[in-house]
Amino acid sequence: MDRTAILERVIEIVLETLDVEDGIEIDEETSFKSLGADSFELLELVTTMEDEFDLTFDDEALEAIATVCDAVDAIEGAQ
Repeated sequence: MDRTAILERVIEIVLETLDVEDGIEIDEETSFKSLGADSFELLELVTTMEDEFDLTFDDEALEAIATVCDAVDAIEGAQ
């Protein structure tokens, strides 16, 4: 799967998992904190991404995921 397809799916997961207000644009630079995600929601996001892409993030990758771009990078690195 190429980076664009991963990015599109990660954005879909974010929209499905977090209660994002209408009109808020999500791109690679969007931080999960700016969307109001708490630690439980971040765990849910990560778990959903792991299931969707059939992978497991290591602890180092998990700690580095703060933005959509970080998530895409972690998925690319784990494939």
